[in-house]
Amino acid sequence: MLRYLPFLLVLALWIYAFIDCLNTPEEEVRGLPKVVWVIVILLFGEVLVGPVAWLVAGRNRAPRGPSGGGATRWVAPDDNPEFLKSLEKDRDREKDTDRKDGGEDG
Repeated sequence: MLRYLPFLLVLALWIYAFIDCLNTPEEEVRGLPKVVWVIVILLFGEVLVGPVAWLVAGRNRAPRGPSGGGATRWVAPDDNPEFLKSLEKDRDREKDTDRKDGGEDG
């Protein structure tokens, strides 16, 4: 069983690189057109040249935030003003529905 491990690792990397290339938007692909990268991965996958080349040089790996570039900082919900506003809106909606329900019964 252990003798199949290198083959399985190569196959797993090959499949990962192929699917990653297919799912990557065209504007994030570097160096070559996306179709060429797919062909390179498929043709040179057995010797790991294609998948490793894709992972190293093919895709732009910079983290992207809502502004289109750079990393974004995670904000806890209790510090996030948008989340707090949504809680206030939900609370106001509940009060309105309670008033409507209470007014119809009494």
